[in-house]
Amino acid sequence: MTYKKEYIASTHHPDEFWLKQARKIAWFTPPLKGCQKTDNGYFEWFKGGQLNTSYLALDHHVNNGRGDKTALIYDSPVTQTTQHFTYNELLTDVAQFAGGLSRLGVKKGDRVIIYMPMIPQAAIAMLACARLGAVHSVVFGGFAANELAVRIDDAKPVAIVTASCGIEGSKVLPYKPLVEEAIELAEHKPQACVLFQREQLTAELNENMDYDWNALVNASEPAPPVSVDATDPLYVLYTSGTTGKPKGVVRDNGGHAVALHYSMGAVYGIDEDDVFWAASDVGWVVGHSYIVYAPLIKGATTVLYEGKPIGTPDAGAFWRMIESHKINVLFAAPTAFRAIRKADPDAAFLSKYDTSSLRTLFMAGERLDPPTYYWASEKVGVPVIDHWWQTETGWPICSNPMGLEPMETKPGSSSVPTPGFNVKVLNSANTQQAIGEKGAIAIKLPLPPGCLTTIWQDHQRFVDGYLREFDGYYSTGDNGYVDEAGYVYIMGRTDDVINVAGHRLSTGEMEEVLAAHPAIAECSVIGVNDALKGQLPVGLVLLKDGVNIDEKALEQDLVQRVRDKIGPVACFKRAIVVNRLPKTRSGKILRKLLRQIAANESVAVPSTIDDPSSVKEIESIMREKGLVNETSTV
Repeated sequence: MTYKKEYIASTHHPDEFWLKQARKIAWFTPPLKGCQKTDNGYFEWFKGGQLNTSYLALDHHVNNGRGDKTALIYDSPVTQTTQHFTYNELLTDVAQFAGGLSRLGVKKGDRVIIYMPMIPQAAIAMLACARLGAVHSVVFGGFAANELAVRIDDAKPVAIVTASCGIEGSKVLPYKPLVEEAIELAEHKPQACVLFQREQLTAELNENMDYDWNALVNASEPAPPVSVDATDPLYVLYTSGTTGKPKGVVRDNGGHAVALHYSMGAVYGIDEDDVFWAASDVGWVVGHSYIVYAPLIKGATTVLYEGKPIGTPDAGAFWRMIESHKINVLFAAPTAFRAIRKADPDAAFLSKYDTSSLRTLFMAGERLDPPTYYWASEKVGVPVIDHWWQTETGWPICSNPMGLEPMETKPGSSSVPTPGFNVKVLNSANTQQAIGEKGAIAIKLPLPPGCLTTIWQDHQRFVDGYLREFDGYYSTGDNGYVDEAGYVYIMGRTDDVINVAGHRLSTGEMEEVLAAHPAIAECSVIGVNDALKGQLPVGLVLLKDGVNIDEKALEQDLVQRVRDKIGPVACFKRAIVVNRLPKTRSGKILRKLLRQIAANESVAVPSTIDDPSSVKEIESIMREKGLVNETSTV
């Protein structure tokens, strides 16, 4: 099928389309129906079908004679360790650890929190939970104890699986004290804690509830896969909520497996002989979908990387990985390549490695600005694909469908809607916008398989947060437009639109202009309150390494560029050079936090922040420049 035919089939006849896709995975009991409306007015996929996600990812391939193929490659520059696991070996480890969890009383429907660094045991623990029909909730290793405690109280896990330490650059971060503090803070008390000892740091075990990973595995029998309903939950993944209480996004087993299997072929162009690397963390949805589950369900080889784009040891880290493991498709966040570009603008490290195995470079996590797109396209020499999705959707809403029909790439656009996602641009009256007109991006219900089914223990919050704004649609919370060719442009979150003297302007458009300046590595534009015009835009810019430029001259140049590209209506007059911007671990700039600082409000520092000290630093600079005042005039 061409993309257009496939997209029309998926949106006009979703039941028929997705049942056809469902037949491509190994069910214990195949579903007879696709989408059904639930008692609470939402939708569920493949009810009545029985399967096991761990079986799909491992046993199915072993049973089909592919057990000796490499399933997982672990590469850790921070420990200088590399491991390869065949499907046979990974199945043995997963079944054995599942047996250990079962021995501790973990059963179908129970929750298990996984608080781990980027080591193979994290993926093994996830697959072991899936094998038992238990619901896992992965929390970033190293998260603050109070944040872990909040998740313990919400998920109410039977057990916690952790490691003795994580490694951040050259620092060894002990995990056990954080876990103990979290359990002390939490009202709910898990029955057991399983700890994997790393040689960089060993932890003392509490004999009342702690179990050594290896000892537990050695004393246990391997566990068989438990049959679960397609609509049973596979995992709960917490994402930041506007109320301060994290939202537990619930993913089902059946829809998730069908959607991810489909996406590996249709979106990424991956087959079972390929090597796929998602340069993310299992604490993010990308790590769930495209490090652990999708590549293994497809039967490909997946890569798990314990390192950074730069500094482990240098800006050639990604290129070294591609050469070492013959990676065919790489998926990373734009911020990773901005960091590489900042440290190595001419990509001198790239010439040291053979990256000829790489076919495609995908980026997501935040908007791919055109300067980063052009730099990566020129230097790497393969198609660079911007695609857009969310924790809630679990797989891409929009992308260039490389496995169906590779299309023209348009810088600034995340390409076209993925089959299954009926994307519309709406105004506040719930009416579709004309071509090229900006509005709120929404997805017509039902959402395709693989998307969230509810918020853990709070379905009303799910309805209020996603379904209430536009009747019959899922509200993405993003702002953008669709061009005449059907390409979708995401301009930022709806709250990143500022009102300047009655004109609604996208800060994303201004960021695009600033980022095109040859001296700038990264930037953010926020709205600052103004007594006369309501809001005025301010640019916070990060210079490339080695750039020496007069800051006043740079500001004047940037002001003129915005005036030329967007017009005087933007009222852009200030651009401040900063040393760094506060970001999440996945590389998203914390624009809401910057707005709170500028408005002199109480700052809510999210648990996902990469370096909390960056907040004080940016606040100090903004105060020094006179940007922190509720009635400031820029």
